[in-house]
Amino acid sequence: MSAPANNPAETPVVAIIGGGFTGASVAWHLARAVTAPAQIVVIEPRPKLGQGLAYSTADPSHRINVPAARMTMDCADDGGLQKWIEAARPDLSPGTEAEGGGLFPQRGLVADYVSDNLAPLLASGQVRHVQSVATWVHRGERFCIFCQDGTELEADLLVIASGHPPPGIPQAFRDLEGSPRLIADSAQAGRISQVAAEDGEVLVVGTGLTAADVIASLDRQGFQGRITALSRRGLRSRGHVFGYPESPSDFATRPARSALELLRNIRAAVRLDIGAGLPWQATLDNVRRDGPAIWAALDLAQRARLLKKLRVWWDVHRFRIAPQVAGVLDRLIDHSRLRILAARLLSAQQDDTGLWVEWRTRGGKTGRGRFDRVILATGPAHDSILHSSPVLASLADAGLVRPDALRLGLDVTEGCLAVGSNGQPTPGILVAGPLARSHVGELMGVPEVTAHAELVAARLAASLARAERSLQDADL
Repeated sequence: MSAPANNPAETPVVAIIGGGFTGASVAWHLARAVTAPAQIVVIEPRPKLGQGLAYSTADPSHRINVPAARMTMDCADDGGLQKWIEAARPDLSPGTEAEGGGLFPQRGLVADYVSDNLAPLLASGQVRHVQSVATWVHRGERFCIFCQDGTELEADLLVIASGHPPPGIPQAFRDLEGSPRLIADSAQAGRISQVAAEDGEVLVVGTGLTAADVIASLDRQGFQGRITALSRRGLRSRGHVFGYPESPSDFATRPARSALELLRNIRAAVRLDIGAGLPWQATLDNVRRDGPAIWAALDLAQRARLLKKLRVWWDVHRFRIAPQVAGVLDRLIDHSRLRILAARLLSAQQDDTGLWVEWRTRGGKTGRGRFDRVILATGPAHDSILHSSPVLASLADAGLVRPDALRLGLDVTEGCLAVGSNGQPTPGILVAGPLARSHVGELMGVPEVTAHAELVAARLAASLARAERSLQDADL
């Protein structure tokens, strides 16, 4: 990465596009790491840095999926969130403490924790929050960034820390886009509340973490109707167990060279661990720990095979559900108010009575149902990131970034340096967080995002230090 080009009289500017957990963490770590003067600007439309999509929810039924003691924005400070809760004593929603499993607070508290850490830096001016949306970037001698509210600013280094793209609309519902009966974005809390008050027949498309949030939210708000949750495999996110010792399984010393070999290794390790009295969760914890080595050992074809064949199974075992939310799903299933279908959508039509949806189960049987509302909870459409974000589209049009070969986000090298259309690193642009996961591997959980934010901040600080040394040498 090249050093910033600045007028000696000017303070170098680092602009971070996106101020969710990732962007806020990069800003925080960079502010602590810099040894030369620098202005850090975070462009984020939400009023509080650290919120992003995941942590901007105000719904108390939307909980973090791991105990607070395992979440932190500093790898050197284990349990940062737990310590903050104990010190700040925020209001915790009822049922936050899981039996034997610590605290699973509402997700909005994570943003409060991050915001509190950033508050001194914002007060001092070392970090500046531009509350707007970046819409276009032009590269001249510096990067010129244009924002939705008319703000324009120049930067020497640019960090892309954008959040996840919105979910895509399945083909079966494309003709119904805009229908009041179709909720295409489950993050629209007001529309979910409206559904909760109607007590009708609801179809949730998706059965993972997003669907669990939707169902838990409907239940908390008193929904008394019936819910059908549908996905191709009908897989629920698995639950937690607590108090088990660490597994001896090792997937990094001699990592698998193919997706099939990896699957066999994991299954063998699970059998050994279960034989020793450990749960499968202990084995999967080590798969997650060794994720970078596993991913690095696979060539592009095997990575693509892993994503096609194993990703859905990894997601439901890796991204476990909070015990409180699991309890809601179990209760609704027991009371015949929630059913989970493994099926493929075929078609959807609307008439005066509702939405009629047709599907084919994995067993080959065709089913059809009438629903008052359909809520899409399929997760982000990662392959559409350049089309859904104007600022990323502008960078792509200028040849400064490109999608990765697996369509998980943006192409990067050395862990965080953006790759342009010419296949070479683009000077001055770094990618932080989940959009870099095609190169890094596992980059969706807070521990991995935190470690990646620290990497990006260290690269930025080193570049600023080199620029400062160059200026000093020029003055001699």
